[in-house]
Amino acid sequence: MSSKIYTKVVFLMTFFSLTCISAQSSLFSEDINAQRKWVDSVYSNLSLEEKIGQLFMIDVFTNKSDAELENIANFINTNHIGGIIFSKGNPYRQAQFTNRIQTENQVPLLIGMDAEWGLAMRLDSTYAFPWNMTLGAIKDTSIVRKVGYQIGKHNKRLGVHINFAPVADINTNPDNPIIGNRSFGETKEVVISHAVALMKGMHEAGILTSAKHFPGHGDTQQDSHLTLPTIDFSEQRIRAIELEPFRALIREGVSSIMVAHLNVPSLESRPNFPSSLSPKIVSQLLKEELGFHGLVITDALNMKGVSDNNTPGEVDLKAFQAGSDILLISENVPKAIENIKRAIKNDKISEKRLAYSVKKILYAKYKVGLNNFEPIETAQLTSELNSGLNDAIYKSAIENATTLLKNDLGILPINDVEHQKIGYLGLGDASGETFYETLNRYAAVERIANKESILNKNSKLDFDHIIIGYHKSDIHPWTDYKFTPYEIKWIEQLSRENKVTLVNFSRPYSLLGLQSFINIDAIFQVYQNSNIAQSVAAQQIFGALETIGKLPVTITSAFPVGTGYKLKSNGRLGYGYYQNLGFDKRLEKKVDSIANYALDEKMTPGMQILIARKGKIIYDKNFGYHTYDKKNKVQSDDVYDLASLTKILTTLPILMTLEEASKLDLKTKLHELLPALASSNKANISVLEMLSHYARLEPWIPFYQKTLEERSEYYASEYSEEFSIKVLEDMYLRTDYQDSIYSQIVESELRDTLEYKYSDLPYYFLKKYIEEQTDNTLDTLAETYFYRPMGLSHLKFFPLNHFDKEKIVPTENDTIWRKELIHGTVHDQGAAMLGGVGGHAGLFGNARDVASFMQLYLNNGDFGGKNYFSPQTMTKFNTCYYCDKEVRRGVGFDKPQLEDVGPTCGCLSMSSFGHSGFTGTYAWADPEEEIIYIFLSNRIHPDPTNSKLIEEDIRTKIQGVIYENLSKDY
Repeated sequence: MSSKIYTKVVFLMTFFSLTCISAQSSLFSEDINAQRKWVDSVYSNLSLEEKIGQLFMIDVFTNKSDAELENIANFINTNHIGGIIFSKGNPYRQAQFTNRIQTENQVPLLIGMDAEWGLAMRLDSTYAFPWNMTLGAIKDTSIVRKVGYQIGKHNKRLGVHINFAPVADINTNPDNPIIGNRSFGETKEVVISHAVALMKGMHEAGILTSAKHFPGHGDTQQDSHLTLPTIDFSEQRIRAIELEPFRALIREGVSSIMVAHLNVPSLESRPNFPSSLSPKIVSQLLKEELGFHGLVITDALNMKGVSDNNTPGEVDLKAFQAGSDILLISENVPKAIENIKRAIKNDKISEKRLAYSVKKILYAKYKVGLNNFEPIETAQLTSELNSGLNDAIYKSAIENATTLLKNDLGILPINDVEHQKIGYLGLGDASGETFYETLNRYAAVERIANKESILNKNSKLDFDHIIIGYHKSDIHPWTDYKFTPYEIKWIEQLSRENKVTLVNFSRPYSLLGLQSFINIDAIFQVYQNSNIAQSVAAQQIFGALETIGKLPVTITSAFPVGTGYKLKSNGRLGYGYYQNLGFDKRLEKKVDSIANYALDEKMTPGMQILIARKGKIIYDKNFGYHTYDKKNKVQSDDVYDLASLTKILTTLPILMTLEEASKLDLKTKLHELLPALASSNKANISVLEMLSHYARLEPWIPFYQKTLEERSEYYASEYSEEFSIKVLEDMYLRTDYQDSIYSQIVESELRDTLEYKYSDLPYYFLKKYIEEQTDNTLDTLAETYFYRPMGLSHLKFFPLNHFDKEKIVPTENDTIWRKELIHGTVHDQGAAMLGGVGGHAGLFGNARDVASFMQLYLNNGDFGGKNYFSPQTMTKFNTCYYCDKEVRRGVGFDKPQLEDVGPTCGCLSMSSFGHSGFTGTYAWADPEEEIIYIFLSNRIHPDPTNSKLIEEDIRTKIQGVIYENLSKDY
């Protein structure tokens, strides 16, 4: 044994009369000798009054006036107060007040708070993490530990040394008015594992902890703030259940334990005698039998549970005599100090007993660094307490907590968004707007507005699936959670005649108000009503996120504790935070900076940028405006002309399904697809060759140029059989000119050299083949086979038929051919002359739907519970067949460069794939890192010669930033 460890052992045994080092380790610093020296030095210089003053923690409200806070500061100085428990107020004022009192007092004060779910339990402008009941539904306690660590970090940043948490009460009584959501659940196993995890997280952040409310406040129907609750169970039951979490927390090194004001007849024979004043409970049971020698703290001494039958000042003395070290929120500190001082002089309390508590308090102060107090930095305080990491941790907790209690016939997740009419009914007195908006990201969901009429007519509504959201305030865990009689009737009547999913955004006990669950098809327990919780629930309902939570309490025999069905993700894109997916915190700022630089340099009027990883969107931002006049800001539901992204979002996936159906293969020749080409110079070009751009085809043909000189010969201002191809509202191309387009392609010369050369021409052939093969138009096929069943309502040809014009981003101001701003029609001239639908261009969309389609590719053909093509097909098309010929392309897909220059940052895997578009678009997916990156812009507005975006490699620079900020260890 080293001398350092030996010293610690001897010291612990001689001074504290302890038998277990581990029980006491959380109060000791690494250098125990330096700590002891400081404690002894401080203690020896204290007068008796100053020593007694160390026992008290008074409450301070920083929302009080300056004059009141001045009086409190003077009171602290006068009475030599040892600590403060901050209550309601503001973090900035709290920091200011802390700095003042720490510098004004000879012995620095121990600062405490009730911050069970974060500083927001008491302070405005701070963050609220999930309630313990929510955390209790999480199987992976490492997530709970992360929550504890973040709560601890916030406390430490604000100069708080001890958080009066975790709550160790087992909430076996649903009617408990004060614990409820503050408990991790109704079983000792869950409470132990989760309380320990939360505690360890706070310890890692350098914060002292306090297990409460000893010996267990979970099975009461009364609030000790208002009266003295009775725990009317046998000693055997209390030892077997209520004490077990405290026993475990002591074993794991909890810093302190808070003793509740409870009447426990089986442990204290005196009738209606508060546990906080009982030597049997505090000294004999807690300290001697359970071996706890950390700080023992009373619950607030102004609570009715202890103050009703004890006078101020006297109750403090009794609590100290019972064995507590810290006396919390005394109603009369001067009187209490005088009483304790008198008891010492009258030998009712020994100096040794006083030293025992005061020195423990001083050890705790040294442990948290009060031997060398540094003022709290108030600059950036609020922003640092509200960083994006909070949301990331909160979201991870909620995602792992949400619990599927019932799922008759597997109606969740909702896979079929094409054929179901879905309605949403909001109940409760809080907002469910985020839930409703997120539901609508996956399907068209109609709000049921007139809920009163449900009871006045046949309750069979014109919906295939009704989602009922029960929304209650998330402001604190004690808010009313019960359904009203009308709400119960609405739920019962709707579920009798309709397919219903009930989503409970309140505590699980809400469900006890329902008479029966038989007719409700699915029940989803979310626990909280925050915006993040609402968003997560909507994503899980549609399968974008998995559901794995377990119910931490029993809700009748129908849903015993531990109930929870697992739902796997069905491949839809969900939403997440970059901090949870392996990205550095600098990612967001760096991408923002490049985007804003592009705007400042007028490379494009605006853009949508999206980044996703592992099926979750972690960056989804809009920049700038539709045009340089800055009248219409870019929104997420605006659609851009996707240009050549049409190739991989329309033509290619249809071709993949035809290949999988053995209608063709990669070796199929053009003359086999289109027999009319049998005698052409292109007859023997294969699908593989032309989609690899290794077929000697010309890049493009400017079909419109031939029509410029004799416009009247080719165009009319109105529709007719002769002029039937609509280019613009008042511009119709001659009907037979489409034949001329194909003739020009067929008759075009092949290039002299067989080498890589990008070309649009294959997609004219493929469009013609696909439409002849299926007897349907390309746009209809894409809509029918992919966009509609995938729920991609913002991937459309002919956008003016689907969106208001102000939701469509314009492209070029065409002064040569169309003589107007191109707004709502395809920019590409060839696609325009085909009536708006080309195999190579014509599709409009937003970043979210483009990303969803790229996710289909990453999923190897699965999306939303449906298979569109096989993994083998995806591999076949995402292969570079001519890399040895210096051709980087896959079959239709672009691939990373083989040398220095190319379409990517050069920093991602060769298995990645994507495409770019002339209008300023870009979509790329990386199977190895599971990353999707989408960049949509209208860089050609108003002038297509504006190539700054391309010259400065803006799209690939952002891609480079993505990979630079990706953790190698994730």
